[in-house]
Amino acid sequence: MDFSLNEEQALLKDSLERFIQGSYDFDARRRHLASEAGYSREIYAQFAELGWTAVPFSESDGGLDGGPIELMVMMEQFGRGLVIEPYLPSIVLTGGVLRHAGDDAARARWLPGLIDGSTTGALALQEPQSRFDLANMRTRAAPGDAGWQLDGHKAVVLNARDADLVIVPARTRGRDTDRDGVTLFALPADTPGVTIRAYPTVDGMQAGELLLEGVSLPEDAVIGTPHAGLEVLEAVVRDALLAVSAEAVGIMAVLVEKTVEYSKSRKQFGLPIGAFQALQHRMVEMFMEHEQSRSLLYMAAMKLASEAPDASRALSALKYQVGRAGRRIGQEAVQLHGGMGVTDELDVAHYFKRLTMIDLAFGNADHHLGRFAA
Repeated sequence: MDFSLNEEQALLKDSLERFIQGSYDFDARRRHLASEAGYSREIYAQFAELGWTAVPFSESDGGLDGGPIELMVMMEQFGRGLVIEPYLPSIVLTGGVLRHAGDDAARARWLPGLIDGSTTGALALQEPQSRFDLANMRTRAAPGDAGWQLDGHKAVVLNARDADLVIVPARTRGRDTDRDGVTLFALPADTPGVTIRAYPTVDGMQAGELLLEGVSLPEDAVIGTPHAGLEVLEAVVRDALLAVSAEAVGIMAVLVEKTVEYSKSRKQFGLPIGAFQALQHRMVEMFMEHEQSRSLLYMAAMKLASEAPDASRALSALKYQVGRAGRRIGQEAVQLHGGMGVTDELDVAHYFKRLTMIDLAFGNADHHLGRFAA
């Protein structure tokens, strides 16, 4: 099969590589992490200027008609740079709901701001009890005097603190775990009755708990078809699985490169540690795990792009491999760097933390192994 990129995809990859290498060094990232937003709004504005925020959306919506291959290319480079800007929550998740819901009015209202970078978004996908089951939802929306009233609790909402737009799935009929009866609502983050308890995650990203108490929304806050939002969420999560897996593959590549480079300069007993065969074997195994992950990434991206019937199964295979290989590569990279491999000053530890969080995102390795087997 042909795994080569076309001209437009190659140009996209080249622009990302130049930006990461020239404008996104590790010290700058640490400064941005310590800022009020937890990332650089100036750099995110550059993403919009370069057209990256427009890539997944159709030309009719002001986008660039990109698909899964383009998303894979971008997220792999973001992984290499350990990018902290909210591309995943704003463009992949929030923008993904607007893209998949088939709601012209909602796209016209919200997409221009997401694409030009003036608006950032958050998708309140999870609840404390839901684990990885999208249908397990206790947040309720009931008809009110002028539209809808929402009550509930959403957990681990990525970019909750800085989001302008929050998309909240809520149950509008049925029992807590029914597939039918989930409706999607768009609301400004400062809507009365919305409380956000923000916190940093272990990988330096931002998330928060979303408390909804008597939140009144107009009728036009509904996105897409009422009671039929679960299929939209599942489509968005398929995109997100590809995105975080591509990010993980980029991270694994950097960890392999940095570990091999370090083994050539770090000396023990008068020799570079890379001269010892036992350590060579461990680095070869790291390389093989990364290559296997990359191969599964290409397969899953092509299946998703062609809308193959087994695309979801391929994504579960990929997510399992990424979770398993990411843990092994991260552990080996930290151990082979010695004591400084766990320090905050060395980027290796930060790459490993991000791999750990990616394993837990949208279903961990065990969850996707079970899905694949089923």
